Amino acid sequence: MNYMLHAIGLAELAINNDEVPVGAVLVNNEQIIAQAHNTCKANNHSLQHAEMLVIQQAIENLKTPYLETCTLYVTLEPCPMCAAVIAQARVGKVIFGAYDPKSGGIEHGPQIFKHSHFQPQIIGGVLESQCAELLKNFFLKKR
Repeated sequence: MNYMLHAIGLAELAINNDEVPVGAVLVNNEQIIAQAHNTCKANNHSLQHAEMLVIQQAIENLKTPYLETCTLYVTLEPCPMCAAVIAQARVGKVIFGAYDPKSGGIEHGPQIFKHSHFQPQIIGGVLESQCAELLKNFFLKKR
């Protein structure tokens, strides 16, 4: 299964709910153990980023505070808040789609993992154009 395509599908669901189109999937042993899209607006809760939601689900599902064997697929470079939580949960690998020069926390901004006790494997730009197009179209409609 192409997990990033699955995350893109979740981002598309976010658009249907007028949420910023970010989708995330957390995989362990080639099985999806958590999936989510942003729900900040729907739940009036600014911390409900897709990454935060899948990490919380995975910790509950696996009954462990650490996710070293897991891979996070997310359509947008995680923000500093999400990157810090990824480090705290020790997610082993992060694969993201679109880069986020304004609000990113991995390759841009504070580059959380360069200053963290835990440094996951990072792969950016996977299906980047598809992920970026979702965001671009969403924000164009908002203007």
